[in-house]
Amino acid sequence: MTSKESLTKLGYRCGLSGTHAARTMMLDELTVLFEHTAPDTTRDGYRAEVVDFNVLGKPTQKSRVLTFGHLTELYGLDPAIPVFRVFRKLWAADEQAHPVLALCLALVRDPVLRLSESFVLGKALGESVRREEVEALIQAAEPDRFSPATLKSIAQNINGSWTQAGYLAGRARKVRAMPNVTPSNITYALFLGHLEGLTGQRLFSSRWMTLLCSSPSELEVLANSASHRGQIVFLNAGGVKEVRFPGFLTAEEEQWLHE
Repeated sequence: MTSKESLTKLGYRCGLSGTHAARTMMLDELTVLFEHTAPDTTRDGYRAEVVDFNVLGKPTQKSRVLTFGHLTELYGLDPAIPVFRVFRKLWAADEQAHPVLALCLALVRDPVLRLSESFVLGKALGESVRREEVEALIQAAEPDRFSPATLKSIAQNINGSWTQAGYLAGRARKVRAMPNVTPSNITYALFLGHLEGLTGQRLFSSRWMTLLCSSPSELEVLANSASHRGQIVFLNAGGVKEVRFPGFLTAEEEQWLHE
């Protein structure tokens, strides 16, 4: 498996703090920002759009700076960060993939959101997901770290992100739903598995495949479609699978996987 240090260089974030202590995954803001920027925009370029030109329509300078900080913490907003660079390329190619793409990168970069992953995915379709359950989950993982008011806010933010991504539905009462998954989503999920040191068949049994909520046969269909689109190279003969990611990483970044 890829080392923690290498994953950090690739764009993963570890530790205890996360954006969901203050915000959801901010899908609407991210969508507007990307509508005003090109895939190769630098972090300074993103900052200029949010802070200087106020493309997100925030009421004060302070709120612009805070919003940019949250977006940077959650997504990276820098083409030098591999997990963001590939995410941004796929975002530009497939509008239907946006919600699940955003959730994947948010899970990569927010340890607080990751606390809820197994819990939400373990719910059956139509099953209720109560805010109090998420509060209890966070409290169990981080005992006495958050006040009751903060726990409530974090749980609301987490449920909001899963709702934005299509995994939950409803306003006052949240229930488990089925997200819309596209070939671009499996491309990104397979890429994240690759970064974590998985190859071949193991790529199709990673946590990222679980996140896509599809059967093994559906995952293969999606991978074939992604391959036909030229996003990945997917070979499947006699039950032996091979996935390649041409042009996704530089030679130096590939070396990080083997450190």
